[in-house]
Parts: sequence; structure tokens; C-alpha cells
Amino acid sequence: MIKSLAGGIVAATAFVMLSSSAIAEPEIVKGPSAEPECFAPWSADTQFFKFPKKDGPYRIALANGYIANTWRIQMVQTAKAYAAQPEVAAKLKEFKVVSTGEDVPAQISAINNFIDSGYDAIVVNAQNPTAFGPVIKRAKEAGVVLVAFDNILDTKDAINVNVDQKGLGELWGNWLVKHVPNGGKVLEVRGVAGTSVDTDRHNGIHEVLDASGKKWDVTEVVGKWDDGVAQKASADAIATNGPFDGVTGQGGDTGIVQAMIDAKHPFVPFGGETENGFRKFCAKFAADGLKCSSAGTGPAQVAVAIKTAIAALEGQVVPQAVKLPLAIVEDPNFKAGQDYFPDQSDNFFVGNSFPTCGINFTAQEIMGQSKENQ
Repeated sequence: MIKSLAGGIVAATAFVMLSSSAIAEPEIVKGPSAEPECFAPWSADTQFFKFPKKDGPYRIALANGYIANTWRIQMVQTAKAYAAQPEVAAKLKEFKVVSTGEDVPAQISAINNFIDSGYDAIVVNAQNPTAFGPVIKRAKEAGVVLVAFDNILDTKDAINVNVDQKGLGELWGNWLVKHVPNGGKVLEVRGVAGTSVDTDRHNGIHEVLDASGKKWDVTEVVGKWDDGVAQKASADAIATNGPFDGVTGQGGDTGIVQAMIDAKHPFVPFGGETENGFRKFCAKFAADGLKCSSAGTGPAQVAVAIKTAIAALEGQVVPQAVKLPLAIVEDPNFKAGQDYFPDQSDNFFVGNSFPTCGINFTAQEIMGQSKENQ
């Protein structure tokens, strides 16, 4: 009798666990999303998720990896600024931030810890798009909403929020093809190795250059999206392989231009990111040959990722892959006070608004936050 009762309890417990696991998974539904202009699907065949509604306020964590550049620092600051906005803070019981560096297992361990601690949602800027399979499965089984942004995850079991990173590389490649009409030598300053952003942008650039029918001699260096690292790498490349007919940089572009100035390298067409200092240089030296395409997405995309996580927890319909617009300014359209800010830090990334999502930050809001874990 006791054995039978115990067996019944075990069976009932197993049934409840299986049932709760099944209930925790999102339902695949028809679109559109709850806020179609903000939560825009990546493509026509993107699936839409509807998670079981949870009562708030929520515990949400940001599991960041690499932190040693200005974009990531500003991203963490922006996440904290967004979480502190009154209408967002009212929905949050706790907002936790952890940066683990370039160590992929450490980032996975941090996500596992958040799952074990009962967080409702985890937002992640992934160090590697393919290494997170087991932790994605754990999050799904635990009913934790997992949202990846910027460096996204190679899965359809988590929500991805991003711009078209390969398309950004294509944009820069087309800028060089247009402004270096006979082909030539190009300096390509890459980002952090192994990340999806670096790979996608690099592939976009080279597909365009290869398809142009022109002859290109490309020197690749690693700048880690950081001004100091990119400046040194560029200075070394100019000394050994220069001069160059064009430049493209995924970030750290202010440092790249400074390396050109220090080496007395002629200004050439440049496809780069959205740093304020880079845009200052583009405006200042346009007449001297620094013809720029400045495009990318500001660190405020983390705010869209958090907004997406909250919407999913509230049971709203969201796409499995959300596509964000690029912020693009190209020569000769750089305007002070709009496209760059002469009085702001060179390290500040411009383009920190997503009007379709009701997201807009001042420099003061962002810079008032710290980069440290919390």
C-alpha cells in the first residue's frame, strides 16, 4: 500500500513537472506582434511567440560578455538607464547586470546561475552564437524568457533582437566600391573574433568586394571595437602595408582615423560605425578626402531587448527574430547637433533612439550610469 502510494506520488510529481514544462514553452501563433512597428519580424517567414503570461513585477538579468570597449560599456549603462525609467522600473522587481569577459563558459555559467536563481527573463549579448545549446534548452524547460541581442544565438528557441549585421558590412563594402572606383588596397579593422557580429560584417564586406569585379588587396587587423586597440593595430598596418586606398572599421573608428593623422596617411574613403568622435572627424576632414559612411546601431538596442523580454512575460505576441533599423549618415550629410555632437565625448556612440519603440536617451541619462556589475 505504501509502495503504491509512493509510486502514485512520484507519477503525479512527474506529471506536474512535465505539464509545467509544456506550459512554460511559448506557443507559436500568427502575427502581427503586439507592437508591430517596434517588434518587426526579421523576415516574412519569422515565427511569432506567445509565452504564458506571468504576473509582475519581474526579475530580469543582463548577461553580457565582453566589456572592454566603449560600445559595451555604453550598452551596460544604457540598460541600467532604461531599467531606471519609472514606467519600466514599475515592472521590475530586480534588474541584475553581469559582464563575464571573453570567456564563453563563464558567460554560460552566469546564465545557468540566473536560471537556477529563478529569474523570469535573461537578456544576453552572446560571445559565441553556437555554444549555448544546453543553456538555451535549460531556459526553455524552466520557462525563462531568453532574449539575445547584438551578438545573437544560432537558435529558434530564443528571441533574437538585432540589426542586419551582414547588411551593414555590405553597406560599407558598397561605399568602398563606389568611392574607390578602380579597386586597390583596403585596411579592414575587425571586431572581437568569434562573435556573430564580427563574422557577419566581415562576410558582408567581402561578398560585395568580391562581386565588384575589381581587384582588392585587403589587410585585416583586429581592433576589438575599441579605439585604443584599433589605433595601435591600424598604426602597425599603415607602417607595414600602407598606404591604403580605403578603410573600413567595425568600431574603434576614432582611433583608426587618429592613427592615419599620426602617420600622416592621406585621408581616404572610410566605411565605419557611429562613434561621435569618428563622425566629428568625418565632418572636419571631408574636404580633405575623408569621405565617410557612418552606420550601425547604438547600444540602445539593449533597451529594445529588455522591452521585448517584458512584453513576452506579459503574454504579448513577439517575433522570434526582431529586426531593428540601422542609423545611417553618409558624406556630405553630417550635421552638428544632429548626427554628431561637438561637445560630447568622442567615445559616445550616436544613434541611441528607436522612435518606433518609444525609446530615446540623452547622453546625460546614459553617462550617469556605471559599467560595473550590479
